[in-house]
Amino acid sequence: MTNKGAILLVEDNPSDEKLTLRALRKCNLKNDVIVVRDGPEALDYLFCEEKYKSRDITDVPSIVLLDLKLPKIGGLEVLKRIRADKRTRLQPVAILTSSDEENDIISSYQLGANCYIRKPVDFTQFIETIEQLGIFWTILNEPPPQPKRN
Repeated sequence: MTNKGAILLVEDNPSDEKLTLRALRKCNLKNDVIVVRDGPEALDYLFCEEKYKSRDITDVPSIVLLDLKLPKIGGLEVLKRIRADKRTRLQPVAILTSSDEENDIISSYQLGANCYIRKPVDFTQFIETIEQLGIFWTILNEPPPQPKRN
């Protein structure tokens, strides 16, 4: 299957990371998957800072799969910073979390999340959910045009 850009997985739970990677492989996506484990590292990747300073900022992920409960900087704050910067304002972001708190759902959408997906507890459902998510965002979705470099 074709690939448009990497998938950025922001996940601090090693078990959820492993399951997500397995599900993405299962649907034969050719996209690279970049895994970061906390909010600051996600922001460093997206804004090409710290260890990612040599990364081309115009090489944007097809999708950011963002957990909400992250160490250091939570997912909602990461989303807020993504939407506040003109370089990443249009970046597709899918909240992928175990939280079913109504406030998290409302806050995610108010801050500009493209979708909110609860991680299913059932293994088979989790695999199917990630497969559908990966196919939609990397193959079916037409991303916004990228701004010109300054």
